Amino acid sequence: MRESRRLKRMERNNKRHHALLNLIPMLDVLSVLVFFLLFHSFNGTLPEQRLVLPESVIETKPREAVAISVTPEAVMIQGKAVVRTADLFDDRIGIVHEITDRLEEIQPRKTDNKTVAGNETREITLLADKTIPFNVLKKIMTSCTASGYGKISLAVIQKATHG
Repeated sequence: MRESRRLKRMERNNKRHHALLNLIPMLDVLSVLVFFLLFHSFNGTLPEQRLVLPESVIETKPREAVAISVTPEAVMIQGKAVVRTADLFDDRIGIVHEITDRLEEIQPRKTDNKTVAGNETREITLLADKTIPFNVLKKIMTSCTASGYGKISLAVIQKATHG
């Protein structure tokens, strides 16, 4: 029995269509695999004590101030760990008393603070890993303000300016 031209054309089209359908699931699997590998290659383990600061174009250098370092593990004031960072993720915490206690402990040693109109303005430099959520930084800044530190600066890595 001889096949008609229409039947031959339909068989050719069906062969092409099936070949295309078999490629689509394979491409889906490959794209998921690529995203998985990219995500996990950039979110690897970082050294615990090394901070990755955000970048910024800044012209002035930071002044001498009390340094607060926020790593994914702990909050350190002038090099002394005062509270675990994981404890600050609790939304019920407003002011962190461990931070206010440590700031009041080091306050008498800080004698180079300037006074403006009779009010003492003390400065804090906050060095936080860029993976720390802002609500945790906000709790730390609120605690610093409650201890009488009026100026809070966030430390960043200076970007090279293209000019």
